Amino acid sequence: MTKSTKVNAAILIIGNEILSGRTKDTNTSTIALWLNSIGVIVQEVRVIPDKENIIVETVNKLRKTNNYVFTTGGIGPTHDDITAKSISKSFGLNYEIHKEAFKILESYYKPGEFNEGRQKMAWMPKDANLILNPTSGAPGFSVENVFCLPGVPSILKSMIGGLKNEIAGGKPILSHTISLRTVESEIASSLTEIQNNNKEVEIGSYPFFQAGKLGVSIVMRSEDQSKIDVCSSKILELINKKKIKVVNR
Repeated sequence: MTKSTKVNAAILIIGNEILSGRTKDTNTSTIALWLNSIGVIVQEVRVIPDKENIIVETVNKLRKTNNYVFTTGGIGPTHDDITAKSISKSFGLNYEIHKEAFKILESYYKPGEFNEGRQKMAWMPKDANLILNPTSGAPGFSVENVFCLPGVPSILKSMIGGLKNEIAGGKPILSHTISLRTVESEIASSLTEIQNNNKEVEIGSYPFFQAGKLGVSIVMRSEDQSKIDVCSSKILELINKKKIKVVNR
């Protein structure tokens, strides 16, 4: 895959605990920031329950329309961890004990601790590739362009760095932020004009509330720093003309 190729990915968050609000999703941000740094654009994020038919259907849709799919959650030892079985079904593969994963887990636990529940974490799609876990021993896995990671944020964060050689990205996505003491309505039409004249830069405006006052952060994203610089210059001209204050966040 050449460096100029647009490479995209989808993130699939699996878990009833996310949908119920009991657990806050931070994995999307972790994965998206990492993917952007290696030139992969996240074009879709979905959150779905621990239901086999929904997992199978969603994975099959996403893997056909994205270069990569990253799932989080549902690969642990409990009864509702059904991601590995569902991924097997998505690809029409046998769901079976992965011998290498079994050995890794067996050596990780003390004698007598590797019980039936923990052995469940060694069950995966046939011939899946392992994603090594330096934190808690239990590996993730990948099948073709689908990468299955745990839901625990600290463990996931420790594992994604090891995937860098598995992912062929494009140019890293660069960004620059200008934060202003203003409201969106004051700059909306001018920003639209700048965006229309600079199609290769994605410009977003995001309100914030700080020290009792409203503000707007303008974020510019592109593979080309020079194009970001042009947009930044135009925006600075705009805010100087309107006498808007730039603030640090």
